[in-house]
Amino acid sequence: MIDVLWRYGFIQRAFLAGLAIGLSSALLGLFLLLRREAMIGHGLGHIIFGGLALALSLNLAPIPVALIIATLASLGMLRLKARAGFHSDTAIAIISSVGLAAGILLVSLVNRYGVDLLSFLFGDILAVDQTEMVLSLLLALLVAGFLFFNYHQLLFLTFSPETARASGLKTGRLETLLTVLTALTIVLGMKIVGLLLMTSLLVIPAAAGLQMARSFQASCFMAVLISILSVLAGLWLAVAADWPASATIVLISFVFFLISFILRRRRLF
Repeated sequence: MIDVLWRYGFIQRAFLAGLAIGLSSALLGLFLLLRREAMIGHGLGHIIFGGLALALSLNLAPIPVALIIATLASLGMLRLKARAGFHSDTAIAIISSVGLAAGILLVSLVNRYGVDLLSFLFGDILAVDQTEMVLSLLLALLVAGFLFFNYHQLLFLTFSPETARASGLKTGRLETLLTVLTALTIVLGMKIVGLLLMTSLLVIPAAAGLQMARSFQASCFMAVLISILSVLAGLWLAVAADWPASATIVLISFVFFLISFILRRRRLF
């Protein structure tokens, strides 16, 4: 397998992009789970679908348009949550429904529901190009840097949000950056597992990591390890057995979660 990885450029790009998105999604997923915002990936996926439909209908590059739409939508969710007093799930449901409806309307009007859009919905890790690989690596560095330099503030905000606000912590800035980075991870990760399954990559490794560790730092390590192993094993099986990589990655991550759940129930962690 190592020989294959270094012989073909498209597999090298898939390997590096998968590692980067696995790292980003696992780290962000931990905070999303603890903040009870696990479905934000699903909601943003609906909005990005609308952005992709808009890009294809206007003959524009889909990735840049999706990045812009996802960023604006994530900011809109935060604003709606703050101004209207809604809970996160309500804001996510409203914004995502609008994005999905707009996408369906655009697809029906231009009648271009074809391979381009399907590859984003279901993922195609072996089709990752050089630009997407570089962007994924840069995003992983950005996510890791953001969490490293704001680690204690994010923990404070996650476990005691009201106290964090009362203490004068700039919670709005942290929430904005966390949500925007999540949106960017979903956009770049849709080539790995697709929009329909991107929530799984955010949630399942993080949930398994929380099951298998006694401290938050250990949970971070386990979540990243499980996410990366799932991506690598999924890529290997996709190449070796001609299986769909996106579904394989998610199912392998679920196997890790199932193992962690059983071991936790047996009090081995």
